Amino acid sequence: MQSRLHHPFWNKVVSHGKSAGIEVIETALKLYYASRDDQTPKWAKRIVYGALIYFISPIDAIPDILPFAGYSDDLATLVAAAATISAHIKEEHGVQAKIKVQEWFSTG
Repeated sequence: MQSRLHHPFWNKVVSHGKSAGIEVIETALKLYYASRDDQTPKWAKRIVYGALIYFISPIDAIPDILPFAGYSDDLATLVAAAATISAHIKEEHGVQAKIKVQEWFSTG
C-alpha cells in the first residue's frame, strides 16, 4: 500500500500545499511519517492510509477549490485519524513534519 500511496501523496502535498495550508499539510505529514515507521501497528497504518487517500482523492465532500472551506473536510479527516492513532505518532514524526513544512512555507 505504501508504494501506491507514496507518489500521489507527495504530488498532492507539493502541488496543493500552500492552498491547503500549514495545518493540513503538517497533519498529513505527521500521519505519513507515522505510516512509514516500522513500529506503527498495521491497524494504525490502515487508518492513516484511509485518511491520506481521502486527502489525495479528487473526490471530496467539500471540493478543494472552494476558498476557505475546500480543505476543511480533509483537515477533519486527518485530525480524526491523528487522534485515533495518537499513541503511535512519535515526537520524531512531528519534528519531521515541522521541518518539511518550514522548508515549503518559508519565505526566505
